Amino acid sequence: MSDVNDKPSVWFHTFGCKANQYDTERIRQELELRGAETALHADAADIAVINTCTVTNQADANARRLVRRLRRQHPDLRIVVAGCSTSFREAEYHALEEVDGVVPGHDPSAVARLVPQLGDSGAAGPVTAGVSHASSAPLQRNARGTRAWLKIQDGCDRKCSFCATRIARGASVSRPVDDVVAEAATLARAHPELVLTGIHIGHYGKDLPADSRRDGPRTSSSLATLCERLLEEVPVRLRLSSIEATEIDDRLVDLLAASDGRLAPHLHVPLQSGSDRVLRLMRRWHTREAYRVRVLAIAERLGAVGSGAFGLGADIIVGFPGEGEEEFEETRALVEELPYTYLHVFPYSVRDGTVAASLPDRVTGDVAAARSRTLREIGLRKGQAYSETRAGTMADVVVEGRDDRVAGVTGDYLRVELVGDATPGDRFSARLRARAGRLTAEVPANAPAAAAV
Repeated sequence: MSDVNDKPSVWFHTFGCKANQYDTERIRQELELRGAETALHADAADIAVINTCTVTNQADANARRLVRRLRRQHPDLRIVVAGCSTSFREAEYHALEEVDGVVPGHDPSAVARLVPQLGDSGAAGPVTAGVSHASSAPLQRNARGTRAWLKIQDGCDRKCSFCATRIARGASVSRPVDDVVAEAATLARAHPELVLTGIHIGHYGKDLPADSRRDGPRTSSSLATLCERLLEEVPVRLRLSSIEATEIDDRLVDLLAASDGRLAPHLHVPLQSGSDRVLRLMRRWHTREAYRVRVLAIAERLGAVGSGAFGLGADIIVGFPGEGEEEFEETRALVEELPYTYLHVFPYSVRDGTVAASLPDRVTGDVAAARSRTLREIGLRKGQAYSETRAGTMADVVVEGRDDRVAGVTGDYLRVELVGDATPGDRFSARLRARAGRLTAEVPANAPAAAAV
């Protein structure tokens, strides 16, 4: 820990999604701009900043558990909590005696304002910082990863019955196209891949004015508009994070097909359920058939381009209240039909304050666990079958990891073992080979040098 006159040393811990990871990086940068230093471990820090998640009750509990553990292990550490959970449960964090500062939300400037106040060990009770205008400086780098998250919007206008994140984050707000492009250009100096993320990126641009950057007719801002600009002006691989299948328009599919891998041939399209009855209970806005038709159309278009490489993933919730055997079978059948290359399967977990928390016909834990295993096994089987089709084909590989624990990530989101010396941040083209049931890529001798991260 630092001496009294030294710069404060801050350790960060992030729960939850890519948007939260991005928010932590903005907080880190803001604190560093104001003179703080970043600690790699809690035992080397004066202050801990915990960016919380509120997707489930368990996520809240995990944050509280970490707070208590940090206080036991590091009695002199000052603890600040921020993030979605603090927006949703601010009073509960104030009531925790282990907490020294509370920021409801993710505002970097609000967190930064707490740091000098926490130097006063005589302060009574947790200090609160309200919302203020965050620093407008573009994010320079992602200090914790080879690939960088680029948040393009925040909040969500949908009202899924199981989701508390939309309550914590508020309505959808898009960042201006020029701001996103400028930050992307900065991040590209340090990272070979940028992942466009947010809470609901399919709604990007709906709240922005028409784009009048070029001569000619004004067009509404959209995710496709943003991707066009990024592809034109930022020389790295771009990747879309989670996006609703029914919100992927033909213009965006055209970009995926025509970009020669610059816009990674990979989509993560949440399904949640393959039953119309359960989808209605979830208050989703699409039907099983609408999702099915759109995914098949996209997969047919993208799978027929170039090498046919196309990664397709989905989130699925099993054991949602009201999901019987018939409804689960509808989900299982749809999963079998669609060309997924991986799945993220979650048993339903109650979140207080959501509509779903009061729904009847709860599914027991053992039934939900069995359904999870069934879908995960299908996902693994489909993933293995897809990997086998990629053996012998070319791939655009980005190296990520730390020190000697590195791996390659392909454009279609396969993780491959590397043969040869590689540094995180390297990017190269290689032919994939099958070895002992796994895909490998040989690092070429002339692989481009990694950018300094």
